[in-house]
Amino acid sequence: MGRQPLPALQGLARKRRSPLVMAVQMAQTIRGRILIAFLAMSLITAALGGYAALGIRRAGVLVTKTYDESLMSINYARAASADFAAMQATFARRWSATKPQTRTKLDQAIADLEENLAEDLQIAAERSQSLRAARAAAEVQNAADAWSEARRHLRDDISLNAAWDALDPYAQTVSQQIDLLVNYTAGDGFTYRQSARKQVAVATDLAFLGTAGALFLSGLVALLLSRRITKPVAAASSAAKRIASGQLDAEIPIGGGDELGALLAAMRTMRDNIRSMMEREVTQRRTAQVRLADALESSREGIVVVDSDHRIALANSQANEFFGGAMALLEPGTSADATAEPNNLVPSALSLNNFSQATGEIRLQDGRWLRVSRSATQDGGFIALFSDISVSKEQEAKLKATNLLLDAALDNMSQGLCLYDAEHRLKVVNRRFCEIFHLSPSQLRPGIVFRDVLALGVAAGNHPDETADELYAQEFPLISQRIAATHFLELSNNRVILISRQPTGDGGWVATYEDVTERRRAEERIVFMARHDVLTGLPNRVLFAERIETAISQIGRNSSGFAVLNLDLDHFKQVNDTLGHPVGDELLRSVAERLKACVREVDTVSRLGGDEFAILQSDIQKPEEAALLARRIVEVLSAPYEIDGHRLTISVSIGISIAPGDGTAYDKLLKNADVALYLAKADGRATWRFFEPEMDVRLQVRRALELDLRDALGNGEFEVHYQPVFDLQENRIGGFEALLRWNHPTRGQVSPAEFISLAEEIGLIVPLGEWVLRTACAEAATWPKYIKLAVNVSVAQFKNAHLFEIVTSSVRASGLSPRRLELEITESLLLANNTATLAKLHELRDFGVRIAMDDFGTGYSSLNYLRSFPFDKIKIDQSFVSGMTNRDGSRAIVKAMTAMASSLGIRATAEGVETQEQLAWLRAAGCDEAQGFLFSRALPAAQLPGLIHQWNDQKRAAV
Repeated sequence: MGRQPLPALQGLARKRRSPLVMAVQMAQTIRGRILIAFLAMSLITAALGGYAALGIRRAGVLVTKTYDESLMSINYARAASADFAAMQATFARRWSATKPQTRTKLDQAIADLEENLAEDLQIAAERSQSLRAARAAAEVQNAADAWSEARRHLRDDISLNAAWDALDPYAQTVSQQIDLLVNYTAGDGFTYRQSARKQVAVATDLAFLGTAGALFLSGLVALLLSRRITKPVAAASSAAKRIASGQLDAEIPIGGGDELGALLAAMRTMRDNIRSMMEREVTQRRTAQVRLADALESSREGIVVVDSDHRIALANSQANEFFGGAMALLEPGTSADATAEPNNLVPSALSLNNFSQATGEIRLQDGRWLRVSRSATQDGGFIALFSDISVSKEQEAKLKATNLLLDAALDNMSQGLCLYDAEHRLKVVNRRFCEIFHLSPSQLRPGIVFRDVLALGVAAGNHPDETADELYAQEFPLISQRIAATHFLELSNNRVILISRQPTGDGGWVATYEDVTERRRAEERIVFMARHDVLTGLPNRVLFAERIETAISQIGRNSSGFAVLNLDLDHFKQVNDTLGHPVGDELLRSVAERLKACVREVDTVSRLGGDEFAILQSDIQKPEEAALLARRIVEVLSAPYEIDGHRLTISVSIGISIAPGDGTAYDKLLKNADVALYLAKADGRATWRFFEPEMDVRLQVRRALELDLRDALGNGEFEVHYQPVFDLQENRIGGFEALLRWNHPTRGQVSPAEFISLAEEIGLIVPLGEWVLRTACAEAATWPKYIKLAVNVSVAQFKNAHLFEIVTSSVRASGLSPRRLELEITESLLLANNTATLAKLHELRDFGVRIAMDDFGTGYSSLNYLRSFPFDKIKIDQSFVSGMTNRDGSRAIVKAMTAMASSLGIRATAEGVETQEQLAWLRAAGCDEAQGFLFSRALPAAQLPGLIHQWNDQKRAAV
């Protein structure tokens, strides 16, 4: 009859059907406890790794914000500051400019800078890390817009100082807001940097603590499991021995609810089946060992167990993978000391010599880093745990590199920076601060108080007239108010430092220090240049106008007046053309120095532009005082100048207006002085003239003539007349000289003496000369082949780079032979630019055109010019011809000229022949040609055929 199951076992069988009961029972088993312990340790390890990774990620985000956003925001804020500085400088240039084109160009430049400023501020705000920085960027934009709006509403008639005064509050607001934006952004960057460091430190500490705790819990669980298993097993073993020895009546202890307890209970009821129960127990223990081994093998940590004999008891596959698969050295029973051999890949952390170290780090040959943690076991051995920390090491290296970059950014700031805590102790200082105040970085250790920093500056000689206590007394109120503030500090050697303070949230403050000495000097230079001439340093037209306005306002306070002298250097352009602009500039500087020496301190010498100067002579009682000054200036400026090895002599023409008689406004006085200057130049230069009302009338007449002259060519009012040139050898007309005539619709015939010089002054002589040349060539092509054409060419025409093309195209278009064309030039042309002129003359002569020198004998060095260029003809000036009958030496001069021309193979033409006596004398002297009213006045082209017939056919024999 078989045994019936016990009621308790039947109830247990029924309860196993419930999952909750099964879980409770599983927890009460040895296998379940091991599994629970492994799951707990896995959760702790996972939580520890997750927290460390999250902390490092947060630190990386903070570092990214610090570098990619805060520093970029600082850079764009500085770019905005540079844009605004450029706007101010451009505005100064625009205000000083007088030409509308220049002002328009500078206005466009200011508009472009305004757009650049807005873009830089937008980027700075987008990259900022705090609401206050974004607001500061908006305030900068508002202040810049206010500055621009105020600039647009400025009147053009106010002075530059008034304009600066009106704009200065807005400019200061812009500068303050930009500094505030930079301070906010720099503070945010530093805050994120500190948070990143703190995050890394906390994450590192917690990781170490968590690892140690995890190891402790692992040892504790192993110890508890060992105790929980060893005692019941001993009791079961004793009972088994007694049962095996036949002591079936021996007392068997009551076990727990686990497998061993069930074994003891089964011993009481199934003594006859003890062998099978013992085999089952062995099987269960083996299963537990396999599961433990599986758990160790699946671990990401390398685990090596060393027993009390210092031999390896256990090593999982992860440990073998770390050490390059050195399985032979990690086999159970291998001595741990043998792993310390030089070529062994197993780390020396297992060596007895290093057993005193609980934790450490080693680097494998493949570059990976392992953290080694060792804990002792109860049997005298130890467990070594190897964790791969390569990723953490790499992140730590990146974090250190980022911190180094942040430190480098602080040390390479153009501004000095100091951060103080609530107790006025220095926390951060950069290299630029030490450079500005000439301090050694070793002197500024973190923790030094603010007053000691001031004392170091005094000791360095930055404040020679102040003590540290005095400086602290000045600075303390600014610090205690805990508001953002900016002020200037003047150091020794005339250095100026801009200090900007901003309170921090912890009760301290951050201060930036910028050396603005050069900026101050540049601003002063800009103001000076806006009111002074760049070349000479004299007051310019703007400042000169202010001085005159001031003098006008003071006329009513006393009976004295003042004089305005307008000066223009005579023939200064020739110096530039012949010797170059550097010599001309040096000459202008020398003239400026002489002018300053001629006047009193109360007078003003100004350069209005080019070679034009002006003088304000203050407090004069009578015009004779102005005349005395003008005479002295003419004498002083006429003295020779020695410049770069050249001896130069110039003269000056002066026009004078007297206030209040000649006007009580700047424009009126300067205009009247200019009118008088024009008269002085017309009277022969190197003199002075006072303004007279009738001068203005004559000037208005001249201006009206100028306006008519500009329209005359387009209206077809010009025509070419021709005066005959009589060939004395052939006894006939041999050519005609083309002369320009102006038929004005209301003025009638305008004398060439009135409009030729005017055309040269206004630059109209070039198109007029080209028109005359083309017209004359076309009409001369219809004349007999032996009759030549002579055309005068002015200095201005020779300066035209296309003169050769104009001459050749005119000849070719008309069909006239180049040998029939004579170009008449004056000696002043060779004086203006000898080398270039000779090159053009040779080019024209090579083309076939004949070259004649007009007004020969009236210049400076005619013989030298005859030697330098092979002229075809010289024209003897009419002043010598008219004097031949007066026996004043003119006959000898004319005879000498004709003889010289004959010896050189050059034809000689006498101008101004009016009598038969003059003609007879010229024939006797050997002159080749004659020209004058004796033969005919200049006639239109239509009358030339009759004149040719009259002289060449009817009168040839008589003459």
